[in-house]
Amino acid sequence: MRKNVLSIIFLLFVSICLTFVSAKADDDWKPAKGILLSKFAKDVNPNNVLQEYPRPQMVRDEWRNLNGLWDYAILPVDQKYDDDQGEILVPFAVESALSGVARRVGKDNNLWYEKSIEIPKKWNGKRIMLNFGAVDWKCEIFVNDKLVGSHQGGYTPFSVDITDALENDDDQEILVKVWDPTTDGPQPIGKQHNNPHGIWYTPVTGIWQTVWMEPVSAAHITKVLPISNIDDKTVSVTVFAEGIDDDCEAMLKGKTAKFVDGKATISFDFADAELWTPDNPKLYDLSVSLKQKGETVDKVKTYFAMRKISLGKTEDGITRMMLNNEFLFQHGPLDQGWWPDGLYTAPTDEALKFDVQMTKEFGFNMLRKHVKVEPARFYYHCDSMGMLVWQDMPSGDTAHYISPTDPDAVRSPESVAIYEDELKQMISAFEFFPSIIMWVPFNEGWGQFDTPRIVDMVRQLDGTRLVNNTSGWSDRNCGDVYDKHVYPGPDMFPPEENRATVLGEYGGLGLPIKGHSWKDDGNWGYVSFNDKEGLFKRYQQLNRALRKLIIKGLSAAVYTQTTDVEIEVNGLMSYDREVIKMPTDKLYESNTKLRVPLSEGATETKLISRCAKSEDQIWKYSTEKPADNWAACDFDDSAWKEGPSGFGTKETPNSIVRTLWDTNDIWIRRVVEFSEESLVDLSAIQLYIFHDEDAEVFINGKQVASFENYVGDYFFADMDTDVLKEVLKPGKNTVAVHCKQTRGGQYIDLGIVWEAPAKK
Repeated sequence: MRKNVLSIIFLLFVSICLTFVSAKADDDWKPAKGILLSKFAKDVNPNNVLQEYPRPQMVRDEWRNLNGLWDYAILPVDQKYDDDQGEILVPFAVESALSGVARRVGKDNNLWYEKSIEIPKKWNGKRIMLNFGAVDWKCEIFVNDKLVGSHQGGYTPFSVDITDALENDDDQEILVKVWDPTTDGPQPIGKQHNNPHGIWYTPVTGIWQTVWMEPVSAAHITKVLPISNIDDKTVSVTVFAEGIDDDCEAMLKGKTAKFVDGKATISFDFADAELWTPDNPKLYDLSVSLKQKGETVDKVKTYFAMRKISLGKTEDGITRMMLNNEFLFQHGPLDQGWWPDGLYTAPTDEALKFDVQMTKEFGFNMLRKHVKVEPARFYYHCDSMGMLVWQDMPSGDTAHYISPTDPDAVRSPESVAIYEDELKQMISAFEFFPSIIMWVPFNEGWGQFDTPRIVDMVRQLDGTRLVNNTSGWSDRNCGDVYDKHVYPGPDMFPPEENRATVLGEYGGLGLPIKGHSWKDDGNWGYVSFNDKEGLFKRYQQLNRALRKLIIKGLSAAVYTQTTDVEIEVNGLMSYDREVIKMPTDKLYESNTKLRVPLSEGATETKLISRCAKSEDQIWKYSTEKPADNWAACDFDDSAWKEGPSGFGTKETPNSIVRTLWDTNDIWIRRVVEFSEESLVDLSAIQLYIFHDEDAEVFINGKQVASFENYVGDYFFADMDTDVLKEVLKPGKNTVAVHCKQTRGGQYIDLGIVWEAPAKK
């Protein structure tokens, strides 16, 4: 007896020592030295990393999270794993600071993960599923040296049944092998690049979403898909299952249905339901059971929403995007979902939720998830908070990126098969979430191929949502929307009979924040600013211009972007989420004003002075520095040359050059007539200008506007109304412009418009 007691004491001592060593190892963990950490990095704990239930659309009570420290090694592709090279914090990509590793892998190496796990005794007799949120890109999973499954695709969840590989020992060894060529392969990669630069970012390799396991019965539910119909006030729920036989049936709300080809569908009436909207994101809970011979063998909790997305016509006869059969202008940021410390992976669930919450607080009702797919919890947060989502398919096969004027790419059979397989995976995995209202298979010609066929494929996979054939550039006259990209914009394509017109990207107003940027120097934005005041002033100008486009038929606009990403500083927030670049309350007010009824504030645009976009105008111009009073009404410009607008070099994108200007500076002048009626509301007078680069605008010798850097197209801009009040007069007025060029293309042209109240 005494011997047994001593043995027990010894085992307890060993257990305590091992626990102490393990805890000490975890305490020793710290992020790898990185360029920048987010404000959430301090909350990352290897003993408690991303512990939230990872599949909110199908919840089981029994599960175990496997996030935390794993052993890892990076080895040549022809070398087998024999020993680890250290520890990695799962689920952060090996290149990230939060992984604790921050190493590159590349096409010539495999990344290996190893971990010992214990299966709870109470799970005996169950099938044990090992689940991965996402692994980039191709992986094989071994348990106790037995291959139990493989997966190809970097953005979607998958599961493997490990039951038959388990041994009687308490410890089970999991080994995961990952290969990811990034830009050296044709697979979807989004913004990842082996040579990060400009809009291309650090590669992401390996496990980057939660790893977890759960016990299930041999017959078990694999997916639940509710589809609501607000027109006939019904809900149809399809239950998918595996391991079923003729004695199995699905049950919910007291109704049962037999399985046919692995799925069963149950419908029920829901006449009194509240409709889901961004302002009222009402979700309804639902419990689904799988019964076998009358006994419940599996049960999951899920939810659904009553909402409809479609095209329809408003009273003005324009085809627009409709939510619940009503027009709602959709406005939100291009959301890239990158983190300075976790790359593809938010440091915490609170961090994942933070970007959505701030998007709401900024007054937006939509976001475009840009060439990336998020964990299921992201879309759950969007469902819960009322955020519409345009979901991009991650782009890839960089060898087949096409320009706006090129025909569709011809990709290899391997590349096509990979793309289509991963597109199907994405739609199947995320069609559950009501917040997702549109699929975007291509962005800006990035690997764009067989566009009409791919649009048809998406419609067949999911007929309940809209399809954007390509966001920007190479439209193929199919899908549900006609999508324009313009920086800074805004602008739109004319309305069409059968498609809505949308602005898939605009803005790009850049402001680097020292101490909160990826780099102190070398950052860029589409349009750069030196301070928050100038940034917000321009943003308000964009919104005023947007309102005019909404009245003309614009259904949606996507502002670039939610946060800075690496050297891009176009974010509403800094990359580390520490700094919000515009006043939140004023931003909210400015954005929500865009959603007033179309009849409110309707105006019609009247031309005071045309630009080259409509017809050429004759200006006096000089490329030699003139006298100081060159902008005054009484300045003698008789020695200046005359030429039609615009002025610049023809290589400048989107320019309409009728007079060559290839020196560093140009000064232009012309007389413009203003009517008495146009001067009643000076805030309604705007410039329609395209400048490359710095420009100063004067009226009757006084400066009324100035612009830094360059833009890529025409845009509406306000003038200083206090100065206009001082200098403008009915009749003839002198408009003068100075433009300075230092690099690249060059161009200057402008017109003046007046937004007159619409005649009723």
